[in-house]
Amino acid sequence: MAAAHLAVTQAVNVLDAGSLLSAFGALGVAVVLFAETGLLVGFFLPGDSLLFTAGLLCAGDSGRSVHLSLWQVLVAAVAGALLGAQTGYWIGRRGGRPLLARSRSKKLHEGAARAEQLLERYGHAKAVVLARFVPVVRTVLNPLAGVLEVPVRTFTVWQVAGGLVWTVGLTLGGYALGSSVPNVDRYLLPLVALVVLVSLIPIALEARRARARRTSEGTTP
Repeated sequence: MAAAHLAVTQAVNVLDAGSLLSAFGALGVAVVLFAETGLLVGFFLPGDSLLFTAGLLCAGDSGRSVHLSLWQVLVAAVAGALLGAQTGYWIGRRGGRPLLARSRSKKLHEGAARAEQLLERYGHAKAVVLARFVPVVRTVLNPLAGVLEVPVRTFTVWQVAGGLVWTVGLTLGGYALGSSVPNVDRYLLPLVALVVLVSLIPIALEARRARARRTSEGTTP
């Protein structure tokens, strides 16, 4: 039995939401969201697709191979996302910019640049909420807010607000779809791919606006 469990654990694909949920259930949701939002090394983890897939697996026939409890998933998701963001903030507050400077990940540094743009353009409150919905940025913005000494109360209030909307919204969205569409499991991979694509829209829009601003500045006499 122990050998079989070890084999299953070793076979887990941390980039695949279905694999994570099959192996660890609601606990996996909490751990992944904590790592993605609180630790810089977690920027590659599938937060959006994990929440949506977990919601799907809470709906429908309890006799399926993987069936999760909705209330357990919601509690795990909220706890992981809120504790992770607050941890990331304090890491940034105490560790400073050298934490980011030591990373060689181009994607992480690009995320840091977008996070700074969000803070500068939208202000602390709105940026903290919006960052929840942008992959990589939601990982980097929390420690960056600590580095930039965003007031603790401001950060805490708005990261809780954004975290609740993000986790509960995506989970219930998956649950609602799973409850209304028979045998939705057959379409799990396309649905997850769609969620990932939708989550990239804010990045694409921000990049488009940035190019437009640069073009405008370049043509201004």
